[in-house]
Amino acid sequence: MMSTVVWGTGNVGRAAIRAVAAHPELTLSAVLVQDPGKVGRDAGELGGLGHPLGVAATDDVEAVLAASPRAVVYAASGDLRPDEALADVTRAIRAGAVVVTPSLYALYDQLGAPPELREQVLAAIGEGGGSLFVSGIDPGWGNDVLPLLVSGLGTAIDAIRCQEIFDYSTYDQPDSVRYLVGMGQPMEYEPPMIAPTVPTMVWGGQIRLMARALGVELDEILETRDRRPLDATVGEYEAGTQGAVRFEVQGIVGGEPRIVIEHVTRIHPSCAPDWPAPPNGVGAHRVIIEGRPRIEVTVEATDEGGNGSAGGNATAVARLVGAIGWLADEEPGLYDALDVPLRPGRLGGNRP
Repeated sequence: MMSTVVWGTGNVGRAAIRAVAAHPELTLSAVLVQDPGKVGRDAGELGGLGHPLGVAATDDVEAVLAASPRAVVYAASGDLRPDEALADVTRAIRAGAVVVTPSLYALYDQLGAPPELREQVLAAIGEGGGSLFVSGIDPGWGNDVLPLLVSGLGTAIDAIRCQEIFDYSTYDQPDSVRYLVGMGQPMEYEPPMIAPTVPTMVWGGQIRLMARALGVELDEILETRDRRPLDATVGEYEAGTQGAVRFEVQGIVGGEPRIVIEHVTRIHPSCAPDWPAPPNGVGAHRVIIEGRPRIEVTVEATDEGGNGSAGGNATAVARLVGAIGWLADEEPGLYDALDVPLRPGRLGGNRP
């Protein structure tokens, strides 16, 4: 049994607690929190399990890492605090832990990461003997292993498109929905998530990773964006304010967009009805292989009482937690999705 720490208990951390508790090769040894109000609360409560796990949350990072855990699931956000997230992650690596996280998007494609970032991680690995695997939360598998797997079913491939299509009214981060994504804001407001260069900064690594796997050279990476207002007031979101946003990060090969990651996000299904919609009306991840044959795969996941956003988080977390055993068996290092296999689940599981 590998001693495993969950660091952070937000949308991702809740799912991480459940995933670690369910894994037959892992034991939840500690839960790290920043909110003083969560200190001392049982991990089972924080993970939404409805029963205790006998692990009390703590904010004592030094004590937790001093116990030399074998693995750390770093679930704290890095969107608005990338330097702090990197410092936390490298601290855990120096303690000798295998670290898995969605929080350092610049390392989705670790070979193409900024040299100064990569060097800091490699230095920590050299000092402590830990490892790092970063996979995205939107979710990562939908922009790397799934499209690459499905591409192998094609005879001739013209383009690969990865879509996340979601109704964000169920997303349990209201400030992010309103201020980062821009829902309910005046149309002149520029949402930080789609500001020029930001989509490429966040998702460009996955474009580069897929290009590397497919053996093609990218001419460049381009972005497109579109926004639509609400025709009518929906709850707290007023008519005329942003009700939907759509953007693409395009990997250009031979002058054409051949590898595309697309997000279509609404606050209500009535907004932008001509844009792609999920079959269930709530949310889905979709991979489209244009070519011969044309292949389309749609994945719907729900958790926490049927919530689609929670389902997406849970699948991304399962990819990370499921990689811990493989990483622990490998040499210390910096890994990405092309290195780490997607391991089969366990029938019946060990439901917490």
